[in-house]
Amino acid sequence: MENFFKLKANGTNVRTEILAGLTTFFAMAYIIMVNPAMLSLTGMPYGAVFLATILASVIGTLFMGLVANVPYALAPGMGLNAFFVFTVVFGLGFTWEEALAMVFVCGVINVLITVTKIRKLIIKSIPESLQNAIGGGIGIFIAYIGIKSAGLLKFTSDPGTYELLDSGTVIASSAAVPEIVPFNTPSVLLAIFGIIFTTILLVGKVKGAIFIGIIVSTLLGIPLGVTHLGASVSFAEAWAQLPETMFAAFGNPGLISLFSDPARIPLVLMTIFAFSLSDTFDTIGTFIGTGRKTGIFSAEDIKALESSSGFKSKMDKALFADSVGTSIGAIFGTSNTTTYVESAAGIGAGGRTGLTSVVVAILFALSAFFVPVISAIPSAATAPALIVVGIMMLSAFKEINWTDLDEAIPAFFAGIFMALCYSISYGIATGFIFYCIVKLFKGEAKDINPVLWVSTGLFILNFILLAVKF
Repeated sequence: MENFFKLKANGTNVRTEILAGLTTFFAMAYIIMVNPAMLSLTGMPYGAVFLATILASVIGTLFMGLVANVPYALAPGMGLNAFFVFTVVFGLGFTWEEALAMVFVCGVINVLITVTKIRKLIIKSIPESLQNAIGGGIGIFIAYIGIKSAGLLKFTSDPGTYELLDSGTVIASSAAVPEIVPFNTPSVLLAIFGIIFTTILLVGKVKGAIFIGIIVSTLLGIPLGVTHLGASVSFAEAWAQLPETMFAAFGNPGLISLFSDPARIPLVLMTIFAFSLSDTFDTIGTFIGTGRKTGIFSAEDIKALESSSGFKSKMDKALFADSVGTSIGAIFGTSNTTTYVESAAGIGAGGRTGLTSVVVAILFALSAFFVPVISAIPSAATAPALIVVGIMMLSAFKEINWTDLDEAIPAFFAGIFMALCYSISYGIATGFIFYCIVKLFKGEAKDINPVLWVSTGLFILNFILLAVKF
């Protein structure tokens, strides 16, 4: 195990990696229940999606751990599954089989752009200031996820918000704004306890602080009535339903019908493009944000991106593992499988090698038989882990010269705006756009990497297409 994962060389040990794997798993285990609940709205059988979610997570995460030797976990992505359901199926009228076919094609495209070095060229083209902004932005983003999961926010109507109608009339709008909740419910009180308790453990330098915080909060949630066994489909039921979604992407309806109508092909290509762009930059943002500061991806890894052939670094292999995961998920019957930003929780707990990922994969496999127990872990217990890890990642902002507007404006959009719009890829997009604007009007367009120009143009095109069609 030491020789395979190179634990000592990465400054870690088996105990730390196991704790990190447990921490990552509990931070993202919600997807086991949430993904089938969401995709089943399209008519997909709940049990089949439940098992497809687990299988895609296990295979993708194992691939990441054993091939790339990095502590990242994969699962069907939130946001991407909502796009699958509400935009592709409900909004555009595609069948769920056709939507799965699009996800499969998206995965193939991501494999191709990884093998041909396009993904790695994108990473290399990102200026250091934007890389730091993305790292800090990921911190704010996952901390915000934690705050929402803890139930500390509610959204209320803002009577002071107005909107302009097409007729030119200005009316009051009921736009929702976040507001802190009263601290008078068991789940909120448990979350507050978890944040304080985990903070005390961290500043006391207690090993396994984040994982201990999750377990203690979960146990305390029992008498509070927050922790309770969940109900779900049985493994036998899920196994019986799996054939309904497995390989459904290749049938009719599916890949065969997807391109049968020439009039729909532009819409099909546009939708696949939207899937791929979001998936690609979510992953790139996660790797840069969590791997740069911790040393998981070293300077040598970034330099190896210049190589014209072969997989010569952990970054190469990690990007390839992520892209393969999407197609694997579609084969079983789920939306885009992607690298989870919640992996930062395990990294914050000390995970540095693929052994962390292997532990996560094993836990996902076991969860197929113990879902009532796994689902008993309340979000109020896992949310503090995301919040404190987000705090740890904010140190990347100190490398940015905030007094220089040339650097501060793109950094704001790449970092702060990422959390405000609740999207890693859109945060990166706006950061790229304003970086190009600043350089262009400063007469420094020649300093912009051509790959960054292309990436920015694709983002702008995506925004235009979303405005027109979605």
